[in-house]
Amino acid sequence: MSILMAVIVFSLLIFIHEFGHFILAKKNGVKVIEFSIGFGPRLFSFTKGETLYSFKLVPFGGACQMLNKELLSEEDRTSEDLSRAFESKSVWARMSIVLAGPIFNFVLAFVLAVVVIGVVGYDKPEVTQIESGSPADIAGLKKGDVITSFNGANIDISRQIYLEQFANPISEDVVVITYMREGEEYRAEIKPEYVERYVLGFTYSSQSEKVEIIEISEDGPLKEAGAKKGDIIKSINDNEFASSSDFVEYLSKNAFDNEELNIVLLRDDEEIKRDVTPVFSSGGYSLGFSYNQGRVETDAIGVLKYATVEVGYQISTVFKSIGMLFTGQVTVKDFSGPVGIVDYIDTAYQESKSDGVLYIFLIIANLTMLLSANLGVMNLLPIPGLDGGRLLFQVLEVIFRRPVKHEEYFHLAGMVLIMLFAVFVLFQDIFKLF
Repeated sequence: MSILMAVIVFSLLIFIHEFGHFILAKKNGVKVIEFSIGFGPRLFSFTKGETLYSFKLVPFGGACQMLNKELLSEEDRTSEDLSRAFESKSVWARMSIVLAGPIFNFVLAFVLAVVVIGVVGYDKPEVTQIESGSPADIAGLKKGDVITSFNGANIDISRQIYLEQFANPISEDVVVITYMREGEEYRAEIKPEYVERYVLGFTYSSQSEKVEIIEISEDGPLKEAGAKKGDIIKSINDNEFASSSDFVEYLSKNAFDNEELNIVLLRDDEEIKRDVTPVFSSGGYSLGFSYNQGRVETDAIGVLKYATVEVGYQISTVFKSIGMLFTGQVTVKDFSGPVGIVDYIDTAYQESKSDGVLYIFLIIANLTMLLSANLGVMNLLPIPGLDGGRLLFQVLEVIFRRPVKHEEYFHLAGMVLIMLFAVFVLFQDIFKLF
């Protein structure tokens, strides 16, 4: 099932991208020789009009092959209408054809974002917890405040806060936050403090009624103490939690350290008592507040707004990741190719299949949206062999009023490098599985 879902996801992404090129090629009078999904030997094909439509053995690829007079033999040139070749069209027509692929990927990402947000909502950037005496508490931040700006970066969804902190880790420098409270905008300058973080090794939803363990670390203290996914944390050190908000309130006043905790779990209405010692997780600078990680519903206008925000967030994530490559915050080893994505789909499917078809669909739709936005951005990078590389040469053609000589050799060299990188990522993904 996971392999089938991966094939569907990749085929959809490729189809949409190549369909964009196809539609604009037809619109501009360019002859499309073949429109294919996949690469390698043809599994089956059919001809409609002047175009061969084919499905090939390996589903991770595709092409919209247009008439290219540079690749025609002298004999073929006499039999073809060369006015319908890609190179014969105006530079603006060629630009529109090249841009159509990535743009269609962004459109697909937007449509899927509308579906996902329409069903489960968006992650509202609302403060859910303030640690007593922390820098955020001293600066006046309160539970329920909605963050609108973080160190100058506009904030519409919670994940944008995470992205800013990941791309620009908090240090001893002052962090400037703007937020809304009861319709009024406020500004806070927060001086981070260095703290050591201890954890029990589990996650829960701050939106649920009970403190239910929804994920548990395999090597975490709770797992080693016998806790399981689905257990309810009833109390810690005789502090009972009637709801998850009680637990949030408890954490705001009782940060974990290396002291042993007496925890009472509920499993099938049976109480399980365990003594658990949190483990050191990390040390670093902290602002002393937590924000919403769940989803809240919105109206129709909000769905369209946050779908646009979602696509923008995915695009900015790609650019920030590329920037972090140059700063050393991430490396090429952090990239995943088709094998890694298939493994991720399999993991997501196995973990969510018990939650029903709708939940599985939403996870796959969300992943497809992410990949589609990523594919759109990556194809626009000014690298020969990619759409962005072709667009770069077309821009140079506009500037210098003539085509760049031997452009095809640049694209050939670019494709060779891209294929070598793809092979590197493929083997890296395979090694990660072992």
